Amino acid sequence: MAIFAQISDTHIGGSDESVERTRQVMEHLRTLRLDAVLVTGDIADHALPEEYTIAEELLRDERPMAICPGNHDAVPEFEKLLGPTNQALRLDDLTIALADSSVPGHHHGYLADETLSWLDEVLSERPDVPAFVGMHHPPIELGIPYVDQIRLREPERLADLLSRHPHVAGVLTGHAHTAVSARFAGLPLVVAPGVISTCLTNVETEAEIPVSYDLPPAYALHIFDGRQLVTHFRPVFLKYS
Repeated sequence: MAIFAQISDTHIGGSDESVERTRQVMEHLRTLRLDAVLVTGDIADHALPEEYTIAEELLRDERPMAICPGNHDAVPEFEKLLGPTNQALRLDDLTIALADSSVPGHHHGYLADETLSWLDEVLSERPDVPAFVGMHHPPIELGIPYVDQIRLREPERLADLLSRHPHVAGVLTGHAHTAVSARFAGLPLVVAPGVISTCLTNVETEAEIPVSYDLPPAYALHIFDGRQLVTHFRPVFLKYS
């Protein structure tokens, strides 16, 4: 049994609240009995060095952690404090590989050849151990035009790779700032909610940029028994003195 949390889209530096939201989410996660913590992108908002300095301190955790960049991040600044942009956790009974889907200067996602090669290599290491693959950009349309136009490009490249690794149990992403459960390449696809804000569907709002900052930050709590993934989505209600 593996229990791990996934947060996404902290956007440190985008507002004063970004730091406080991230701090309180991480404080909450530290009260849980987790095997690992994942952070699926958009760590910083403007990719400034000082934003990553703050993020590195806020995200520090004694448990195994993997972090990948998003479209708001910059690889050089990310790597200085948060490590390589492709990161893998090799737990006793589970592999979690977070890949870099960011494209410098653009908001859409793409898995470069070298990233797919890295992912293929990680997944080939322990073919008898279940694995999850994660990245920032969702590989499918989510029904939110604002997000769908900057989703992962050429997702069939990822689907082809996954088809060669039958021990992969699911795909985990961020980017959309909303909790989503779907399917991709015959596998469960979970999109983590946002820490900084929540993106709404056109059923809920007519705004051109459908983002709410009034809803609380949230995270995904994944429970995997070796065969089936169960995900709980939990808000973190902010406390102010």
